[in-house]
Amino acid sequence: MLDLNRVLHNVTRPGRYTGGEWNSIIKDWDAIDTKIVLAYPDAYEIGMSNMGIATLYDLLNKRPDVLAERVFAPWVDMASQIRQSSIPLFSLETKHPLRDFDVIGFSLGYELSYTNVLNMLDLAGLPVRSEDRNESLPLVIAGGSCALNPEPMSDFIDAFVIGEGEEVILELIDAAALWKKGGSGSKDELLRSIAQIRGIYVPALYRVEYKPDGSFESIIPIAPEAKEVIERRIVSELPAPLTRPIIPFIEVTHDRGAVEIQRGCTRGCRFCQASIIYRPVRERSVSEIVSAVDEIETNCGYEEISLLSLSTSDYSGITELVTSISEKYRGHHLNISLPSLRPDAFSIELARSIQGQRKTGLTFAPEAGTARMRRVINKGVTEEDIIQCIALALDHGWRNFKLYFMIGLPTEAEQDVTGIVDLVRRVRQIKGVNGRKPNIRVNVSTLIPKAHTPFQWVAQSSEEDLSAKQDILKHGIRKAESKLSWHDPQVSLLEGVMSRGDRRLGKVIHMAWQKGCIFDAWNELFDFDKWMQSFDECGIDPMSYVGERALDEALPWAHIDTGVSIEFLKREYARAIEEEETVDCRGGSCSGCGLQRWEEGCKGKHAKTKN
Repeated sequence: MLDLNRVLHNVTRPGRYTGGEWNSIIKDWDAIDTKIVLAYPDAYEIGMSNMGIATLYDLLNKRPDVLAERVFAPWVDMASQIRQSSIPLFSLETKHPLRDFDVIGFSLGYELSYTNVLNMLDLAGLPVRSEDRNESLPLVIAGGSCALNPEPMSDFIDAFVIGEGEEVILELIDAAALWKKGGSGSKDELLRSIAQIRGIYVPALYRVEYKPDGSFESIIPIAPEAKEVIERRIVSELPAPLTRPIIPFIEVTHDRGAVEIQRGCTRGCRFCQASIIYRPVRERSVSEIVSAVDEIETNCGYEEISLLSLSTSDYSGITELVTSISEKYRGHHLNISLPSLRPDAFSIELARSIQGQRKTGLTFAPEAGTARMRRVINKGVTEEDIIQCIALALDHGWRNFKLYFMIGLPTEAEQDVTGIVDLVRRVRQIKGVNGRKPNIRVNVSTLIPKAHTPFQWVAQSSEEDLSAKQDILKHGIRKAESKLSWHDPQVSLLEGVMSRGDRRLGKVIHMAWQKGCIFDAWNELFDFDKWMQSFDECGIDPMSYVGERALDEALPWAHIDTGVSIEFLKREYARAIEEEETVDCRGGSCSGCGLQRWEEGCKGKHAKTKN
């Protein structure tokens, strides 16, 4: 057991590293053969708010033959102490060094956490490049939304989990346990074995070819076990909800209980990667969710429960669900959080069902300020929807609202940007029955053209263009007596490069990390100049990754099959340019996205409810 007393007094928030939280699980290290550490490449308070990590932790530890522990990226002060004191990066539960585990599993949910992965491996005393790790060292795997374009991180990860991990992680663990028990096989044999599991991508079994100008051309399997196409794993039925989450000792980003009420979204917003990579829609029953809330309250005692979904108000039984929970916990000071609402789905019934709740605020995402632009992105929300839902919420006691918009969208003109200001001004003038106006906070993000979306071919807006549009918004939103937050165009550039990057970016990521780039998602630590120096020294032009791409161009992520066809994405891109909307297939006819061909696909049924 490591003695941390000599270092913890030198760091901020030492509770990030002590472990021992309520509901954490500690198993007998010596009694269990298969050991995995779940690694989140960001600070503890961010990672402990991630439901994916919490779900896998619970799922793996339910297996008596598996031990699962956690590790998060140590903050810069703790990383310095680890290096100075020669302490290898350790797990929270038993303080064992990461190199003692059989598998290290990283969750990749944001491209600007990539350098933290390298830093964590290095702090663990492990070579950061997969080719440099020998037979005795842990298998390093990664999953999450960023794994749907695995190429930028392929130099560092032994195997990627493509898609939903609840089933495939158990298959991978079984294969690793069998290999370990055999005792005589090489790591290459293990990699070849797990490459045959559906949803597993092993980069070392593929060769990347480039054109004479250095740009990407193709990815070619070089082993018989390597599949030409890696199919995304989809769980046909959602696993039991997590009802005994770990209770942190320190405040975390989302300090509340949470239940995933449904997974997937069929709205088809053309910028949204999540709506592609989490299809089809699968719902839990109202009774299952209410039971899960009961168990969470018994096990944790939270004062707030968040009902999670990509579009919470689209859950078919949302009013019945909220009413049931509200009535059951009336007088018990339990608040219900609905984090993802659509203006066109916020009804009088839903407002009434949460009438007795503490009115902390509501969040809506119009995404664009003009009807034309909302047709381009297939948002399907009218200005009247937005005005009516704010007015309705005002009449039922809410005063604080957050509105999300985007700039840098395809075909966007200046009037579309000023349209955001105009819409906010109109919303600000709404008066409730008591005569009060809404308090508005506006968040404006930048379109990052993501892989596997209809906008994966479009050019990302330049820093100059974005800055000019942000200036319009800063002036206009201030005059509209509302508050504005926006994204740094330099951060957006780097995110865009990584989102549509290829394997050549591995050397840039490695060099940026060597120059000290870590916690790039944190404004106070992001160093754009070091990143640009790294691109320059590696001879790679970052702008080549964010320009417009031809529809017939080879894409570095084309070997990853999400289940949604390339033909559908091209069709949606064309409809965007023509300003044509596509009807939500959940309530209308099938849009032909391609998922019907999969065994776990929609099978002509657009929402599956577990009864």
